[in-house]
Amino acid sequence: MKLSGSRVRKRALGIVAVSTIVLAACGGSDDAADTSTETTAAAEEVELSATEGGILAAVQERGVLRCGVSGAAVAFSYTQADGSMQGIDADYCRAVAAAVLGDANAVEFVSLTAAERFTAVQTGAVDVLMRNTTWTQSRDSDVGMDFGPTTYYDGQQLMGRASDGFTSASTADEIDGAVVCTNAGTTTETNISELASELGITITLTTFEDYDQVTEAFIAGTCDVITTDGSGLVGRKSVQQPAGEEWVIFPATPISKEPLGPVYGQNDSEWADVVNWTVYVTLIADESGVTSSDVDAALAGDFGPEMVRLMGGEGELQTVMGLSADAFYNVISQVGNYQEIWDRNLTPVGLVRTGSANALWTDGGLMYAPPAR
Repeated sequence: MKLSGSRVRKRALGIVAVSTIVLAACGGSDDAADTSTETTAAAEEVELSATEGGILAAVQERGVLRCGVSGAAVAFSYTQADGSMQGIDADYCRAVAAAVLGDANAVEFVSLTAAERFTAVQTGAVDVLMRNTTWTQSRDSDVGMDFGPTTYYDGQQLMGRASDGFTSASTADEIDGAVVCTNAGTTTETNISELASELGITITLTTFEDYDQVTEAFIAGTCDVITTDGSGLVGRKSVQQPAGEEWVIFPATPISKEPLGPVYGQNDSEWADVVNWTVYVTLIADESGVTSSDVDAALAGDFGPEMVRLMGGEGELQTVMGLSADAFYNVISQVGNYQEIWDRNLTPVGLVRTGSANALWTDGGLMYAPPAR
């Protein structure tokens, strides 16, 4: 269904994937430069400490984990009215803090835009990035990042208004003639541009630094369609859809693969092991049926020898990793297993794990951890 009507015709049609970066609403390029300077300055202490013992030693010496997040991603990392951070990404920050420092609350959340996030990792301003970031070849090589295990398998989708004729059965070619809005400097921006070219359709692509700006523009009618990872659209719809309007997410099959997970600087295998196994233990506990209330029984052997080792009992390997023996006991007892993290953050916005790629491998999904032995 090609969009038509005065609201669309007044816009600059006939432009394929023209990106208009809107900076004024977020402070402009000067503010961006200031943020970069502050980021570099804040990283100096971390870099000096990390040169001697790596990131793990720096975090342990500092006593707090600096974790990069979005702060505006509903259900992933979203700043609450009281200033607290909520979401699955925020909880994985807490999980790493629990493993490294024994305290899930020993986290300094650093809210970063898409443009700021990689510089923050490269300079050491954050120890780990948990910011709904897609694992790609260029980021894994040219940009200089290392990626941990996927914590959420996502895919890009589109969202429009039912009043514009969109339905859940709509296809991507129905955005022909539309003003499409998304984040600047993301895989989302590249994906939608390439898709428009492949489909031979005409769109006007407008990008913003912050997704709050994207949804605000959508609500204001500046954008006909917005696009990002499907989970992000579900979250935004759940909290921002105005009364009397119906927002529709489509197409049913995402237009891309978006594996999301932790990101950290290259060539620090000790730190990579810590972050990776923090994620893995939440999956192994989930598979074993060990929840935050079962950790003592798991340590006692009620859930098998693998969980005994992970909870710090006989055969544990956490001390070999530079952690305390009870590091992963702290993760599960203080933050929970993967299903608990999901239920706390994703279930409330309507994201369903059953039947998705995020189900355990034993349930037909892709969530899989190597054995702890």
